[in-house]
Amino acid sequence: MIEKLVDYVTGLIPRSLDFVISLVIAIAILVIGGKIVKKLLTMLRNSLLKKDMEPGVVSFLISALKVAAYVLLVIIAAQVLGFATSSIVALVGSAGLAIGLALQGSLANFAGGVLILLMKPFCVGDYVIVDAVEGTVQKIDIVYTTLHTADNRAVILPNGKLADSNIINATREDRRRIDINVGIEYSQDISEVRKVLLDIANSQEERLAEMPIDVVVSSLDDSAVTMAVHMWVKPEDYWTVRWRMLEEVKNQFDAHGIVIPFNQLDVNLNQQ
Repeated sequence: MIEKLVDYVTGLIPRSLDFVISLVIAIAILVIGGKIVKKLLTMLRNSLLKKDMEPGVVSFLISALKVAAYVLLVIIAAQVLGFATSSIVALVGSAGLAIGLALQGSLANFAGGVLILLMKPFCVGDYVIVDAVEGTVQKIDIVYTTLHTADNRAVILPNGKLADSNIINATREDRRRIDINVGIEYSQDISEVRKVLLDIANSQEERLAEMPIDVVVSSLDDSAVTMAVHMWVKPEDYWTVRWRMLEEVKNQFDAHGIVIPFNQLDVNLNQQ
C-alpha cells in the first residue's frame, strides 16, 4: 500500500507540473492574445473610419470580429489544457445555430442595416418615400431607421424590410423638378394660357435660372385640355415653391378669365 501510494504521488508531481505549465501557457495565450486582438481591432477601426465608412457599420464589424477572435483564443487555450476542441467547436456551433434561429428577424434587420450603411441609398437628412411612408431620415441605426414625417411624427422602420423595399430619395440630387398640371376649357387660347403660366414660373425667385422652363399640352382629356408646367428648384425649396405656384395659378387664371373646368352633375326632378 505504501509503495503504491509513493508511486502515485511520484507520478502525480510530473502530471501536476505539466498541468501548471499548460495552465500558464493557456493564460498567457488569453492575455497576450487579447492584447494583440485589441491592438489589431483598434488599427482596423481607425483604418475603416479614415475611409469614411459609417460608424455604425464599423462598430458592428469590430464587435463581430472581437467575438470571433476571443472564441478562437478560448478554443486554442482549451486545446493547450488538453480538452477536446472538436467538442467545443460543436458546442459553439450548436449555440450559434440556436441563437440564429431564435433571432432570425433581428439578424435580418442587422443584415439590412449593414447593407444600408454600406450602400448608402440615403443618409441622415434625406427626404425618402418608402411604400406609403415618407419623411426626413432622422437616424440610421444598425437595426432600425427613424423617419420624421411632415407633421412631426416619428416612423420606425426595420432595416430588414427597408432594404427589400423600393426607396425614392427625393433630396439626393442637387435639384428637383416641379410638375404642375392644370386643366383649361377647350375654348381657351392655349398661347395666352402658356404666357400666364410662364410668367408665374419666371416670377419664382427660387427657380434655377440655368434650367429651362417647359409649358406644354400634356394631354387632351374628355372635358379639359391639360397644361403642364415643368420647372427646376433646389430640393429644399420644392414644397414652398409648389404650394405658392398653385395659389398663383388660381389667382392669375381668375384675373385673366381662364376657366378651369370641373365635373358637374345635373339633377332633373320629375314632378307629377
